[in-house]
Amino acid sequence: AVKDTDPEVVADLAARGLLVRQQPYRHAYPHCWRCGTPLLYWAKNSWFVRTSERRADLLRENERIAWYPEHIKWGRFGDWLENNVDWALSRDRYWGTPLPIWRCPEGHDTCVGSVAELSQLAGRDLTELDLHRPHVDDVELACPEPGCGRPARRVTPVLDAWFDSGAMPSAQHHHPFAGDEVFESQFPADFICEAIDQTRGWFYSLLAVNTLVFGTTPYRNVVCLAHIVDQDGQKMSKSRGNVIDPWEVTSAFGADALRWYFFSAGSPWTSRRVYEDGIREAARTTLVTLWNVYSFFATYADIDGWTPPPGDAPAPEPTHVLDRWVLARLGTTVDAVTAGLEGFDALGAATSLQRFVDELSNWYVRRSRPRFWKSSDPAAHATLHRCLVVTAQLLAPSCPFLADEIYVTLTGTESVHLSDWPEAPSAAAGDDAITAQMDAAIRLVGLGRTARAEAKMRVRQPLRRALLLHPGAALSDEVRAEIASELNVKALEDVSSLAELMTWRVVPNFRVLGPRIGPKVNAVKTVLAEADGAEVRRALEAHGWVEVAGERLGPDDVEIRADRHEELALAQDGGWAVALDLELDPALEDEGTARELVRAINDLRKRRELALADRVVLRVWATGARLRSAVDAHRGWIADEVLATELVLEDDGTPPDGAPVHEVEVDGEVAAVELSVVGPGA
Repeated sequence: AVKDTDPEVVADLAARGLLVRQQPYRHAYPHCWRCGTPLLYWAKNSWFVRTSERRADLLRENERIAWYPEHIKWGRFGDWLENNVDWALSRDRYWGTPLPIWRCPEGHDTCVGSVAELSQLAGRDLTELDLHRPHVDDVELACPEPGCGRPARRVTPVLDAWFDSGAMPSAQHHHPFAGDEVFESQFPADFICEAIDQTRGWFYSLLAVNTLVFGTTPYRNVVCLAHIVDQDGQKMSKSRGNVIDPWEVTSAFGADALRWYFFSAGSPWTSRRVYEDGIREAARTTLVTLWNVYSFFATYADIDGWTPPPGDAPAPEPTHVLDRWVLARLGTTVDAVTAGLEGFDALGAATSLQRFVDELSNWYVRRSRPRFWKSSDPAAHATLHRCLVVTAQLLAPSCPFLADEIYVTLTGTESVHLSDWPEAPSAAAGDDAITAQMDAAIRLVGLGRTARAEAKMRVRQPLRRALLLHPGAALSDEVRAEIASELNVKALEDVSSLAELMTWRVVPNFRVLGPRIGPKVNAVKTVLAEADGAEVRRALEAHGWVEVAGERLGPDDVEIRADRHEELALAQDGGWAVALDLELDPALEDEGTARELVRAINDLRKRRELALADRVVLRVWATGARLRSAVDAHRGWIADEVLATELVLEDDGTPPDGAPVHEVEVDGEVAAVELSVVGPGA
C-alpha cells in the first residue's frame, strides 16, 4: 500500500534537512471501497468535454423524462445537472476505447471521426484494423495541418468507460454507418432501469452524450432502483461476507420465487432486504397458493372429464353469485395490473395480483368446493379455468416459468409469452354492487372467525345465529347465504349499532348522589341493579332524566357501563362487528359432532391413500351416546361427505375380532370405523 512508504519518505526528508515536523495526526482518509487500502490522489492533465456550456440543454431534456420515484428528477439528478462541471473524459489506462486524437510534434491535434477517415489520413486501407490498443497506436498520420505534414501519433489516453455506456443507443446499431432506420425506430428508449448510484453514472452519461450529439434525451422513463441490503439493512458486500449466492437461492426456491420477491416485497426504489426466509414466505403466500388452486382445478377437471369449450364456443353463462363476483374481480385485477405495469409500479401490480390469488384460493375455491366434487358444476369449472388462464398471463412478466407451466397445460398452446396481454371485459350490470357486497362478506367472515377463536369455539360447531353490524348497502340473500355457511351459523341478523351487541349496567354515581339524597342512595342502587340497563340508557338519551325509587336522576347521577353479552362472542373493527351466539342445544351439538366425525373419516381416507373419487361402505361401532346420536341424526349427510354408498351404525358398539377397523376420536368419544372400497366415483 502507498502509505507503507511513509517512514521512508520521512527519513529522506529528515536526511536532506527538509523535515519541518513529524507528529501523529488523526483524520479522515480515502480508502479503496473494494480492498480497503489507502489511496493516493494527485493532479494530472486530462481531456474534458465542455458539458457545463450545455447545462441548459441538459436541464431542458431532464424535464421531458419521467422519473420513478419522481423526487430524483429535481433532487439527486437535478442537483447534479444544476451544478454540472466539465466532464473529465480521458483515462491513463491500457484497456478501453482509445481517444481518437492524433498529435504531431508541433502540437497540432487531429480528431478522427471514422475508420474511412483514418484510412484516408494514413494513406492505406485500415478497414480490418482492431481499433484498440496496441494496434491503433501503431497507425501514423501525416499531420493534415496546412504547412505541417509532420508525423502524428495517437495520444495515449483512452476514453472514460462511461462514455461507451452513454454512446450505447447509437453504438449498438453502428449508427450512423449502418443506416438510420433501426436506430431511429428505437430512439429514444421507452425506459431504462438501474440503481440510484447511476444518477452520476449511466443515467448522466446517456443524457450527456446524446443531448450533446443529438440534442435530445435517449430515454423517456427511468426506474431508479435502490440497493439490495441484507436482513439487518446493511449493504451487501463480499468483503463483509453478507452476500447471498443467487445460485443457491434459485436451486432452493426457484428463479420465479426470487423474481416474485423482488416484485412484491417493496417498491423498486426503496432498499430491499433480501434473505431466504423472506423469499420463502413470498413464494408460499402467492406462488404456492396459486399452484395449489391450479392442482385443485386439474384434479377435479380430470375426475369430471371437464374440458374447456372448443374454439370460440362461449363458456356457460355465470349465474352463481361466486362466479359473477370472481369474474368481476378478475376484470378489476386485469385493469389494476395493467395500469401498474404501464405506470412502472411493479409493486402495485404485484399487490393487486397477490390479493386476487388470495381471494381466488381462500374465498372462491373455499366456498365453491362442493360445486366441484359434489355437483360437478360446469360453470364452476369454466370460471376457475378462466381465472387461472388470465392469472398466468398477468403473472408471466414476473414469474415466467410458473406462468408458462400453468398456461400451456390449461390451454394446450405453445407458450404464455406468445399470447396477447389480457383485456378486462366490459363490466356487467351489477358488478360494482356484487364486488362491494362480497368485500363486505369477506370482512364480516374475518371478524366472525376472530370471534370464534377468542371464544375458543371450534369452527365445525354450528351456531344458532350471528349478529352483523356493517355500514353501507344491504347484503343480498345470495351473499348472506355465503356468510352464514362460512361462519357455520343457522341465521344472520343485522343490528344498527354496537349498543345492540352489548349489555348495560347502570350504577349510582355515589360522589354526586350521596350528598344530594343521603341514605336513599341505597334504595336507588337496589332498583338500578334489577333494572334493564338498556332501557335506563335509552330513557336518559331520550329525555335527559329517569325516575328511580322516587328520585329523578340525570346523566351525571349515574354511571352507564357496557359489558359484552355473556352469550355472545364479539369481534369489531371500526364500524364493523360480528357477534356469535354461543348458546348450544342438543341438535347443534349433534351436528357439530357429525362434522368432526366427517373430518376424522376423511383424514382416514387420506391415510388409507384412497383416491378422491373412491366410493366406500362405511361401518361405525360407537359406544358413546353423543356419537351415536350424531350419526343417527345426520346419517345421510355424513355418507355424502365421505362418499359412502352405505353407512351402517352397528348396534353393538364393539367390532368383531379381526375386523379391519380403525379407531377415531371425536369429542372425547372413541369409535371404530371400517371403510370398504366399492368402486371409483362416477
